[in-house]
Amino acid sequence: MTRLVLAGTSDARLLLERMDTTDVIASLAGATRAPADLPCETRIGGFGGADGFRDYLQKAGITAVIDATHPFAAQMTHTAATVCQSLDIPHMILQRPEWVAGETDDWRFVERIDDIPNIIPQGATVFLGTGRQTLDQFSCLKGRHLLARVIDEPTKPFPHKDGSFLVGTPPFSIAEEVALFKERGIEWLVVKNAGGEKSKSKLDAAAQLGLPVVMINRPKLPDATVLGTVDEALHWVQAL
Repeated sequence: MTRLVLAGTSDARLLLERMDTTDVIASLAGATRAPADLPCETRIGGFGGADGFRDYLQKAGITAVIDATHPFAAQMTHTAATVCQSLDIPHMILQRPEWVAGETDDWRFVERIDDIPNIIPQGATVFLGTGRQTLDQFSCLKGRHLLARVIDEPTKPFPHKDGSFLVGTPPFSIAEEVALFKERGIEWLVVKNAGGEKSKSKLDAAAQLGLPVVMINRPKLPDATVLGTVDEALHWVQAL
């Protein structure tokens, strides 16, 4: 039995650390230049769409797929669900619960990035806590000063005229985020509803400072088995 774990999240790492990784292959998309080692055989890079994924599963003799990718890796998640269903391969999505606004949070929910200019006014200073991969999509925020944090030193200039990068490796404490937002004069925070405790500190910092947050809702999941915790995922794997 060879199991494939579509990884790239802290939950994927925790699951792999608790699994018997004999005959387990982890797959990383390659978004980070020097990812930390995983406790099993690891491949890096895409599959080449649905046909490429199907070919890989068959050639590698994959007998089960655990999708522990980021909640916004919608294309990979839908591809995996569709291909596994067609090949009758056991498949499960591990996706941690969404963040839920508290009484002191000022969150504005949107479905699409293009909805954000209707909320954030011109001239505002905006912290984009959305990751490097989608920065190109924020061209709609012309006239706002954009600040984005990345793990790797950028090799290209910021994709928009009025914007700049910060380089840093998570996790960050609430105190660190509060200090950063004050130093940079942040007026708005934009995040994807990724969930999880490690990246929640920026939301806690925004709440402390009374900053409004634009929260991008998650894409819809395919029809599949979806589990919300590493414990549940581990039980699913063991039941195989």
